[in-house]
Amino acid sequence: MANTYTQIYFHIVFSVKGRANVISEVWKAELYQYITGIVKNKNQKLMIINGMSDHVHLLLGTKPNCNLSDLVGAIKANASNWINKKQFVAGRFEWQIGFGAFSKGQSQLPNVIDYIKNQEQHHSVHTFKEEYIELLKADEIDFKTEYLF
Repeated sequence: MANTYTQIYFHIVFSVKGRANVISEVWKAELYQYITGIVKNKNQKLMIINGMSDHVHLLLGTKPNCNLSDLVGAIKANASNWINKKQFVAGRFEWQIGFGAFSKGQSQLPNVIDYIKNQEQHHSVHTFKEEYIELLKADEIDFKTEYLF
């Protein structure tokens, strides 16, 4: 579209099914490179990715024609197929159904990038459940605790 200018950013969070601690330090960087390729192939921009053994955080810059649910679905489907093909885990690897998406403005990006970059430090104090609820509350997203985990 001519003369269309946008800056649309999302902080995305999704977890391993059952929040199993199976994303290994041995192949985590390779997984993140693979996810980066998926995002790039969908013509979107991955600004940072990091996580823990049971979940992943992404900061995405998206174009206005991006369907976020389709993009995250493609990331999760392709990444889980890749993990299973590589046989990185015993049994079948799956992501939890759903994801968290938090819209961010340009002025918030440095804080979000630092937050994602420092996941290990953050999780020395907070569990994933505590973190996820904090993110939902910070963006004033209504939720029912019984459906989160």
